[in-house]
Amino acid sequence: MPGFGLTCNETGVNGGRTPFYYDLEVVGVSLQQGQARMKMSISTYCYNNATQGMDPVPWGLDLTGTPYRFAHTNKFTVIGCQTLAYIVGERADEYTSGCVAMCRRGGDGDVRGLQYYDVRFPSTFNTTEIHDVSPCSYAVLMDDSDFTFQASYATLPGFNNTFTGEAPLAVDWVVGEESECFDSLNGPGYFCNCFKGFHGNPYLQDPELGCKDINECMDLVKYPCNVPGTCQNFLGGFECRCPKHTKGDAQNGTCDGNHTFGIGENLGIGAFGVVLVGLVCILAVEIIRHKRSIKRQDLIRQSDEYFQQHRGQILSEMMGVERNIGFTVYARGAIEVATNVFDKESIIGEGGQGTVYKAVLDVEGKATLVAVKRCKEVDESKRKDFVQELVILGRVDHPNIVKLLGCCLQFEVPILVYEYVKNKTLQELLYSQPTSCRATLGARLRIAVQAAGALAYLHSLAHPILHGDVKPANILLSDGWGAKVSDFGCSTIDEKTQVVARGTAGYVDPEYLLKYQVTHKNDVCSFGVLLLELLTGKKPMSKQRKSLMVMVQESMEDGTLHELLESEIVGDASMGVALQAVELANRCLGMPGNRRPAMRRVAEELKQLADQVQQPLVLECHSLTVTDMGSSMSSENDTTGVFSLEKKAALSIESAR
Repeated sequence: MPGFGLTCNETGVNGGRTPFYYDLEVVGVSLQQGQARMKMSISTYCYNNATQGMDPVPWGLDLTGTPYRFAHTNKFTVIGCQTLAYIVGERADEYTSGCVAMCRRGGDGDVRGLQYYDVRFPSTFNTTEIHDVSPCSYAVLMDDSDFTFQASYATLPGFNNTFTGEAPLAVDWVVGEESECFDSLNGPGYFCNCFKGFHGNPYLQDPELGCKDINECMDLVKYPCNVPGTCQNFLGGFECRCPKHTKGDAQNGTCDGNHTFGIGENLGIGAFGVVLVGLVCILAVEIIRHKRSIKRQDLIRQSDEYFQQHRGQILSEMMGVERNIGFTVYARGAIEVATNVFDKESIIGEGGQGTVYKAVLDVEGKATLVAVKRCKEVDESKRKDFVQELVILGRVDHPNIVKLLGCCLQFEVPILVYEYVKNKTLQELLYSQPTSCRATLGARLRIAVQAAGALAYLHSLAHPILHGDVKPANILLSDGWGAKVSDFGCSTIDEKTQVVARGTAGYVDPEYLLKYQVTHKNDVCSFGVLLLELLTGKKPMSKQRKSLMVMVQESMEDGTLHELLESEIVGDASMGVALQAVELANRCLGMPGNRRPAMRRVAEELKQLADQVQQPLVLECHSLTVTDMGSSMSSENDTTGVFSLEKKAALSIESAR
């Protein structure tokens, strides 16, 4: 049976044969649980005495297109001393989790429903310095139902040896959506049948081979519909209808069309029918009005409840005291009109913290193009501090930080209103070729200086703001290629332990994964990765699953760093500056984190380097597509000018009033 077939291969063990699903050995099948257990290779990250470096051997599994899913009994298990491993889905933005092991068993990630996973070992955590005590790290997605951790696994190869390099992985399977299954009456197991009105193989999801709809109208002997009846097929069944103005049993061909009404009878029924229809229409209108009134009252009551839950009254009182805050609390109706009730066509960005919409709102009496961010959720433990943080964020005033203009607290989740930045994100500038401008080394260093200065400003406030998700997608570019740090509306005020892990794989500080406590050094580490991207034009994790940090470190050791730098922007004249910038990035990535420089120091050193480079901002420009604020999403074919949008804004605001 396609999708479920197993192959018996000789394993060389006592001359026996073992079932395999492709190249995965099957060690157990449970029909009652709908689950199979297969052997999955353990990923290793071991110290190599010959090279005196780390040798990663990561594994992954792709079950896409098969009826199998990773079962919920699996846990992403990481074992070792000073070990960090990521488990990544088919796309990093779809599913990413991490686990740190410090001479103890690692954590776990819920992979329910996934069909693909990949293991990655970042180079910042390795056992080079302790290889004589713990030479290897291990990571694997495995069924932990019969797994018992032993302390010796952290320093000895016992874990890998116990499973001979392959740990048990549990997978669930699914059958077709148009089928139903029953427990067998003759021993354990079950059997499946297609639903009534369907036929085919109930165990397959294939639209051609699995359960398919029966067209009963093609077999009138088995499914009678006699003349003058008309057969009408639909999904899962059929209907035999009598012709118009007749009634009866169409399947038996007894449709009666002889019944008629006299003229007087027709007129009598017609007059009564008109009156009845009129009364019904009047009643229907009143019911609709009443329901709308109730719905309007419920909406007002619900909005007030959300406003109180988000401490909106406290925010209003605080704003009354601080009259110069320059922050607006918008009504629910204004937000709904501006976003067309959060219409998908208005979306300009989606990220881990929420969805961003392009809109027009009244800002200080003027119709202004803004970015409206709908947060995904609010941590209940932080709800009481949320309005205080809004006031603090509202005070933020820096030319290289996206301004928070206001909020709306009358929805289930808070709505934040930011200034609109119409140009590209730094991520698009680096990777959306050829429809963008090629920024020179001087321009890139200038962007880095401004971003570093913005982070230094946030860190230096009386109540320091820690960004927590520094990456190119959160650096917007305004007119003149000025950098503006964005997406800090859900950032942390001061250093607080987080309930949920934050950040993006490839940029997250490994130290943060130990205690989930945000510090200003986490931002320094993420900025170090961003600086390497600016200099090399390469993403933090390659398609070959190799870390950019590893590539830079290896090239520095073998003297080939100049080959790694982006050749189009780094020439002989600027090579010295570029190498110094790489050295600064490495200091930002240093371990432990307290050895990293402060963002203020990073900004100062970068400015000194940028001043040494005398170049135009761009090398060449192609057709430039206007890109809106968001994590990494652009508005395709958006050629609407600001003037026309502002003209439209006046009408939108007027209607909201």
